[in-house]
Amino acid sequence: MTDTAPDAAPAVAHFRFFELEVLRTRRLGHSFLRVTFGGESLADFRSGGYDQSLSLFLPPSHQEHTVLPSTDEDTWFGAWRAMPDADRPVMRSYTVREQRRTPEGVDEVDIDFVLHGDGSPAASWAGRAVTGRRIMAIGPAVAENKSVRFQPPAATDALLIYADETALPAAAAILDRLAAGTRVSAWFEVPHEDDRIALDTLADADITWIVREHSAGKERADRVLDVLRATEPPAAQAPYVWLAGEAGTIRAVRRHFVQERSIDRRAVRFTGYWRLGASEEELLAEAYAGKAASEDPASEL
Repeated sequence: MTDTAPDAAPAVAHFRFFELEVLRTRRLGHSFLRVTFGGESLADFRSGGYDQSLSLFLPPSHQEHTVLPSTDEDTWFGAWRAMPDADRPVMRSYTVREQRRTPEGVDEVDIDFVLHGDGSPAASWAGRAVTGRRIMAIGPAVAENKSVRFQPPAATDALLIYADETALPAAAAILDRLAAGTRVSAWFEVPHEDDRIALDTLADADITWIVREHSAGKERADRVLDVLRATEPPAAQAPYVWLAGEAGTIRAVRRHFVQERSIDRRAVRFTGYWRLGASEEELLAEAYAGKAASEDPASEL
């Protein structure tokens, strides 16, 4: 999953640069490719789990590895922005699907890419990723960091989750880490029938797949809402809602939970990973200009 509106300058107390080397790739379904990264610097990588995000710097097609003019905490951003357009690595935010240490003592991180088929820089890079390719990333140096957005209160007695394909890796990572017996209703929207990947969880999870096929725009959001309205989530005194995906659909889904199901808006955490009709570069420009959509649970939509 990709988040196309990363923070312009991640907090240095929580984040640092890492060099990631492609170890292997694996196709998960029609739209998903998993890239497994290694590298000595991952010994200091501290994923907080759940929907942990990090920023990748992907090299242009004419370069094999990522080249950055600076990784100094005070100068890297200006130096990166000053690079010629043709040589500047593309910065994209993704979520960590899994971090682990192998029996051989090797640290690995899995990141799942959506292969949109639209020539996007991240999908294009992932499609040609081979063993040995190296990229740079800004990732977590401490597990308790602001890029883990899934933060249900201790009193939560049910979880309600919606994700499209870009947020499915984060949602899957959340399900992985839930305790046995946790009550969950989850709705996952994917482009194709064979994108319904196997999900492991100890939670008491009721998962509904919404296969989009050719739905788009308002038709797409309406279809999601029709499925939500036809499903009865578990009764709960203190539900927590986590929503991530296309920004317009997320707004509609959030209104459904707040207005139609009377869930306290402060218990709804929502993130627009992308926006229909806007390029990734446009969203990045908005983020740099401080115009990115609010993620404040109390904000008005």
